[in-house]
Amino acid sequence: MVHAEGRGDVFIIDGLPGDVPLGLAAAAGRDPSELKNAKRLFEELYKGGYDAKARLADQDRDGVCAEMIYPTVGMVVCNHPDIDYKHACFEAYNRWIEEFQSGAPDRVFCLPLTAVRTIDETIKEFETFKEKGFRGVMLPGFPGTEEDYDDPAFDKLWDAAEELNLPISFHVFAGGAGNGLREGAALRGPKLNKWNSVIRANQDLIGMFVLGGVFERHPKLKLVGVEGDAGWAPHFAYRMDHAFEKHRYWLKPGADMKRKPSDYFNENVYLTFQDDWVAFKVADMMNPRRLLWANDFPHSDSTWPLSQELLEKHTDTMDDEHRRWILRDNTAELYGLDIA
Repeated sequence: MVHAEGRGDVFIIDGLPGDVPLGLAAAAGRDPSELKNAKRLFEELYKGGYDAKARLADQDRDGVCAEMIYPTVGMVVCNHPDIDYKHACFEAYNRWIEEFQSGAPDRVFCLPLTAVRTIDETIKEFETFKEKGFRGVMLPGFPGTEEDYDDPAFDKLWDAAEELNLPISFHVFAGGAGNGLREGAALRGPKLNKWNSVIRANQDLIGMFVLGGVFERHPKLKLVGVEGDAGWAPHFAYRMDHAFEKHRYWLKPGADMKRKPSDYFNENVYLTFQDDWVAFKVADMMNPRRLLWANDFPHSDSTWPLSQELLEKHTDTMDDEHRRWILRDNTAELYGLDIA
């Protein structure tokens, strides 16, 4: 972490372009017009970003009883080209979150990171995560192996995830086409267009797992697409069904799946979102038991501290049962949280 004159404190990550301005990384509740000049020092940031006990007050202010927490700088490191550097960073992060969440063990739950250097090593990491009491795991969008995630070589890792009941998560900024952080990723048009393109990272991975037959072979595997919204999901699932029906015989593999792609999507895939009015309106066009609302605190896209006001508007036509599913019960069930 260094102080950049005129920009505040930033994180520098050797081997990645640019830096991580802390004023943007912890800009929840700030007026959007202020973000360009978010010149903040570390001591000016929300303490709840690194102190679990302090975070409880932030949760209370927003009406949150417990939360699953993803990394900030860690999701950027997912894009690092040096797999051993990435692995070392993640080992350090995983040690740190153990200490962090111990400050509020009933309300703060963190997800560990793995670099996926090799399949066998990652299996051992999954086992260690389970032993330490973690409720899931976050993976980079691109593994460090020659094989991609839909290759049968990964089947033994997905077997382990099923057996250990560890949901796997992919964050939109943790590697994928269009996120602008991976070497060679193209960005077309103005920089603001990048904000729309990031959801492709989740879509590409979901399509790979569904159409690659991963869920066919691993029906109990649970995949969470993080912070990529959900309002697009009904059409995306329909589009996969269309491709499967029309083109599976010449675009192999695909012809041997026993069910429609949308069936696997609606059963095995979970989606998190914060400010997505459309997702609430089309919830019944997908599986509402697979939708997970989040407030994204303390990031710049967060709905904190006005989440309750936003949700009152977004769920105004939704019945109480669906509202409870999306705002609380689905997350509690997926990660085995006792929030009674």
